[in-house]
Amino acid sequence: MPDQQGAWWYETPKEHMGSDLKDVIIIGAGPTGLACAIEAKKTHLNCLVIEKGCIVNSIQNFPVQMTFFTTPELLEIGGLPFVSSYEKPTRLEALKYYRRTADTYHLKLHLYETVLAVEGADGDFRVKTQTRAGGDCQYRSKKIVLATGYYDIPNLLRIPGEDLSKVAHYYTEAHPYYGMDVAVIGGKNSAAIAALDLYRHGARVTLIHRGRELSHSIKYWIKPDIENRIKSREIDALFETSVVEIAQEHVLLRNAGGSAWPLKNDFVFAMTGYRPDLEFFEALGIRLNPADQRPYHNKETYESGVAGIYLAGVVVAGMHTNEVFIENGRFHGEVIIKDIRQRL
Repeated sequence: MPDQQGAWWYETPKEHMGSDLKDVIIIGAGPTGLACAIEAKKTHLNCLVIEKGCIVNSIQNFPVQMTFFTTPELLEIGGLPFVSSYEKPTRLEALKYYRRTADTYHLKLHLYETVLAVEGADGDFRVKTQTRAGGDCQYRSKKIVLATGYYDIPNLLRIPGEDLSKVAHYYTEAHPYYGMDVAVIGGKNSAAIAALDLYRHGARVTLIHRGRELSHSIKYWIKPDIENRIKSREIDALFETSVVEIAQEHVLLRNAGGSAWPLKNDFVFAMTGYRPDLEFFEALGIRLNPADQRPYHNKETYESGVAGIYLAGVVVAGMHTNEVFIENGRFHGEVIIKDIRQRL
């Protein structure tokens, strides 16, 4: 609230003290989490969304100039039209759209607040969090929805030097790498997109992949482009090769035959994929299928094996993160909130 000079200051809300028993707390403010919150709002449930980053944090981490392959209407939530200037919406348009949905429905969001633990049981859960300023908070809720996505946790290489500032697990834009020797690690869609964009903006790009060839899952309009750039040697590609160490001025490589050599390098993009926070699920008592790490859940209601805790969005797919997207995950909220409403 503003002081007498018009400056804004933060007032600790009542729920920080745990005095307010909410109907549902949603963990994660991606499109699926927002869709769940909108459905809760429509049915007059007392709902809070807690997000450790910014709103739709995964989309924020997409490449700056990214264009979605899908059409705007397939990204819509809450019945709010997504108006785009193009046939395919851009990342910036998506960020604006999801901010608008949150404003339109007056969603209660706690951003940059990390959930540390969920205790208690169905009907009276206690959610412990920490704010960006280091403050400890606790909330109470009858039900919990986990809509945490997977894009916040990269698959690490676990090699020396991975923590250097020259290494990134997210690709944003190409301009800062003009004239630089850049290594892109990976052989799937994100690696191909990064390599192509860097090449077209003047970087000297080496694509490094431990497989024998590029993944067949690369989108059909990208695959021939990256293959042609490799064939013409505009982008160097090293297959059946791994990065075993990263140093300030080089990366150390090893091929399938065991030979190792240094490669001159300024920056590294480790595009090795992302995964859900499965350790957090297990800490909540949610059992995972050993074969694919899918959380056991009711496929009709999306309730997990822990009574009162629901799963929304890509988290239901375990390690098969390519099975659930915004286009289909956005419908989970209606099913989940309907079930919660019937049980309260």
